[in-house]
Amino acid sequence: MKLSQFRFSLPQELIALYPAPNRDESRLMVVHKEDGTIEHRIFKDIVNYFDEHDVMVFNNTKVFPARLYGNKEKTGAKIEVFLLRELNCEQRLWDVLVDPARKIRIGNKLYFGEDDVLVAEVIDNTTSRGRTLRFLYDGPYEEFKKTLYSLGETPLPKHINRKVEPEDSERYQTIFAKHEGAVAAPTAGLHFSRELLKRLEIIGVEFAEITLHVGLGNFRSVDVEDLTKHKVDSERIIIPEETVKIVNKAKAEKQNICAVGTTVVKTLESSVSTDGFLKPFDGWTNKFIFPPYDFKIPNMMISNFHLPFSTLLMMVAAFAGYDLCFEAYKIAVKEKYRFGTFGDAMLIIGKDLKKEE
Repeated sequence: MKLSQFRFSLPQELIALYPAPNRDESRLMVVHKEDGTIEHRIFKDIVNYFDEHDVMVFNNTKVFPARLYGNKEKTGAKIEVFLLRELNCEQRLWDVLVDPARKIRIGNKLYFGEDDVLVAEVIDNTTSRGRTLRFLYDGPYEEFKKTLYSLGETPLPKHINRKVEPEDSERYQTIFAKHEGAVAAPTAGLHFSRELLKRLEIIGVEFAEITLHVGLGNFRSVDVEDLTKHKVDSERIIIPEETVKIVNKAKAEKQNICAVGTTVVKTLESSVSTDGFLKPFDGWTNKFIFPPYDFKIPNMMISNFHLPFSTLLMMVAAFAGYDLCFEAYKIAVKEKYRFGTFGDAMLIIGKDLKKEE
């Protein structure tokens, strides 16, 4: 596959700047892979597509306030710092992205907050935009972390072109978020409300959780035409034993396994045994899924509508099939579905496993 095959025309006004007033009332497009039919529903109608003992797998990562604004010593130039990951808590070392990158050199000091409550020193260049910062803070670690996070803001993606508002800290977080470490929300999970989870539970749907701490690799643009040459940034994943049991039991019994979002698909497909079952895992993945791809674990997937040329769109095209995916996206544009992080959702239903028996 080539990068140019993932171009489509997306009117700017279809990129959602705000979430739906209620989490489970976004629009939902249901795509049936077997016969190519497409339905238009509301997200909470998703209960109609699941039965007892089907499994939904969620990403329980939690977004932290990763975007900081500071000033460079001497010049006072405004610098945006995007916290990527903590490297060493004792030494207060963090990998970050800085913007504008060209103004920052090793040895520069950056000041944050009123009265320069936090100071950081640039100690390394990791990439052209990436840096390693050492925060100079004498107090206890908990106090440092609290100060750091109080200065940060909710890291809405750049395509949400507006100021961050107080409500964003809650709405840019799934209701099952518990393990802190993501710089972006697993967006398909944003559509689930507590009421909807309860309704699914009553039907007998089983829930399992994985953790993938979403990194900026999700938004990094692909700059090679040949997709086999694109390198994906590694992201930390955890697949607990309990999840493995739930998923493998469902797989053995030919129940549906629905991955809630591209991050869950990536995680599940990163740790598969030779006989096609899920294995526990705690480590890193740089898996890049694009068409054609033979999925081993999920046969259903929930996803938002993604932007042109994105690796997320490539994964959806691999799951739905390239032609059907682009047919669905064409309809989505025509029917004015909302795209991006705060946009509407798509449920892709793969093969009926019971029919294969």
